[in-house]
Amino acid sequence: MNKKISIQGFEGSFHQVAARQFYGNNVEIICCSTFREVIQIASDKNRSSGGIMAIENSLAGSILPNYNLLQKSALKIAGEVYLQINQHLLVNPGVTLEDIREVHSHPMALLQCSDYLEKHDWKLIETEDTALSARHIKQHRSKHVAAIASKLAAELYELEIAAPNIHSLKNNYTRFLVLERPETVKEIEDANKASINFHTDNSKGSLARVLSKIAEGDINLSKLQSFPIPGSDWKYSFHADLEFSGREQFNQVISAIKPLTEALKIYGVYKNGK
Repeated sequence: MNKKISIQGFEGSFHQVAARQFYGNNVEIICCSTFREVIQIASDKNRSSGGIMAIENSLAGSILPNYNLLQKSALKIAGEVYLQINQHLLVNPGVTLEDIREVHSHPMALLQCSDYLEKHDWKLIETEDTALSARHIKQHRSKHVAAIASKLAAELYELEIAAPNIHSLKNNYTRFLVLERPETVKEIEDANKASINFHTDNSKGSLARVLSKIAEGDINLSKLQSFPIPGSDWKYSFHADLEFSGREQFNQVISAIKPLTEALKIYGVYKNGK
């Protein structure tokens, strides 16, 4: 039985590409309009096996609202996918560059391809999703409209790639979290990364003591993100991504830092996706 995974966006989106990269091409997707809906469906065992959610981009940085969604959910991180974002100019079969008058895509995709687009006198139309733009030009059989989207979108909607890899910066990656319910997550023997959330008593040096224990355990702190604790008097919780060589090493560090925190939650222990 194929996995059913909730994603943000439409068929052909980069979320679907990430889902296929982790689960294989036969994974079934449930398209959602918001990340909140992704979490809701991923949490429901009657509707899905889990979800895929973008969490950060190498150019734009962290997607902070998604960290809050993760924190409020009971889902666990079962893995991660680092996906290179390659943008292509898609057209209906037979359409040439000279035929194009408009280019439709998500504002971020248009921005990522600005160097290429500035070379042409095309009207740029912002849409809610790259894959949806591809679907629309297919449905309307547009001769004068192109879309910027993924290679997968071109395949699914039977479009041609008029110009490949038109993004300005080639080293553009998005990190996606693979989220599953606690009862379905299997322990990974060769896990070498974990995500945790903790907060301290906010006393002088409390955070430094936690970070010192992590360093003493020879664990690499690859990410540290602070979040205000709602209803508190300027107190913060911290999301940390930890990289290590073995599970026992991680367990020892958690045992060392737990007495130094007021609360500590392990989101998941998984395989580094890089």
